[in-house]
Amino acid sequence: MINKDDQALIMLAGHVGIDLVQRGLMLTSAESCTGGWLGQAITAKSGSSDWYERGFITYSIASKQEMLGVSAITLKQHGTVSEQTVKEMAAGALTHSRAQVSVAISGIAGPNGGTEEKPVGMICFAWKMRDGLTRSSTHYFGGDRESIRRQAVFVALQGVVDLLHDSPPLSS
Repeated sequence: MINKDDQALIMLAGHVGIDLVQRGLMLTSAESCTGGWLGQAITAKSGSSDWYERGFITYSIASKQEMLGVSAITLKQHGTVSEQTVKEMAAGALTHSRAQVSVAISGIAGPNGGTEEKPVGMICFAWKMRDGLTRSSTHYFGGDRESIRRQAVFVALQGVVDLLHDSPPLSS
């Protein structure tokens, strides 16, 4: 049975889908700490194959480099949990897909792995359109591992909506 929180994610995914279909665009995702939860929320919506092109689950450093082309220099200088890294993840997802819009997530969902500089609950996001419009942000969520990951999926989906609404309309 789907709980109320997951229903909200699926409804938001449906809204993302409507916005993408109206613009004739496809979405790709690159996930780390959410481990595919974003893709699951999207594909729980019937008809998502009309607007969701593919997802990359890049949990390890090697997978971020091999699948998405994240630079070793970026990873060394900024770490896997940084806006610089998620920007490269979002760009790499577009490069390695046929989509026009991407979203990337990396963070520390806990309960371990946090530091003073990068505490548990720190999640970085990037959204990118193939035409170059890029956004990124960092959020700090509270709660347990599941709650942090769920909140991250929600922010990722809402960020796609916001990006689409702020992008210039497609020329006909």
